[in-house]
This record gives sequence, structure tokens and C-alpha cells, in this order.
Amino acid sequence: MPEVHLPTTLTPLFAGLPRRLQVDAGTVAEAIVRLDERWPGLRDRLCEPGPALRRHIHVYVDRERAGLNTRLGPRSRVDVIAAISGG
Repeated sequence: MPEVHLPTTLTPLFAGLPRRLQVDAGTVAEAIVRLDERWPGLRDRLCEPGPALRRHIHVYVDRERAGLNTRLGPRSRVDVIAAISGG
């Protein structure tokens, strides 16, 4: 099963959400749906309505920039990164 790595900014918002977990999914979008089933509201933190990833959310699958339709293999690593900005 693909392994998803989440940013530290999400874990305090959802009780019991680990930073790393395995998700049975064939695409990035499906992985987000599976996470949202267990932690309702998580999808809204990652995606815009439409669907599209939020501007400040970047996803990489096996170290390559990915989108919602990116396919996942059984041993894929999915890194979800929240961009940080400041001034």
C-alpha cells in the first residue's frame, strides 16, 4: 500500500492523525478521499472545491511533483508538503 507522509501542521487539527500512514488508494485523489473518510475535513485542508489542490499544498509521489490524478503504485511514497510563506 502507498505510504502517505503528512505535514506537521495537519496533525494537531485532527485527533489521532499520524504523520505517516498507509492508505489503500490508486491515485492521489483517492488517497485524500480515504484520509477524509477517517478524518472528516482533511480534504478541505488540502483541496479547493473543483477539485484541485490548494495553492499552498504540494504533493510528490516517489520524489516527483504530482497532481490529484497521479497514479500510485503499491510501494509509492506520497509526500504532502504545505508551503510556508512569510515576510
